Amino acid sequence: MRVVIARFPFDLTKGGVLESMKGVKPEPVDGESVIIGRRHYPVKQVGQVVTRQDRRDFSAAEVVRAMTLLGFTCRGLPQAAAAPASTPGLTAVQRASAMLGEPARVSAAG
Repeated sequence: MRVVIARFPFDLTKGGVLESMKGVKPEPVDGESVIIGRRHYPVKQVGQVVTRQDRRDFSAAEVVRAMTLLGFTCRGLPQAAAAPASTPGLTAVQRASAMLGEPARVSAAG
């Protein structure tokens, strides 16, 4: 199937992607991911391996669109990243403060 990633056309197949990702160790997923085989890969890692382009040259959305068209399952951002914004009753400043955490305690050793 012909897909466009970073303004370049690529003829990708599901088998070709599986073959390209064989033996590639998944990096930690902190954003969108693609399930290839039984492993979860960050979409940018998959895009880099499949296209041999720098990750800065394409967006995650381009890779997600291509992998979805090929029949792979794609996942969005992890739920933990969206949780602090959905805390009811807090102002934006309170949410930001909660995301930063407690200040470090400084002992008065003198």
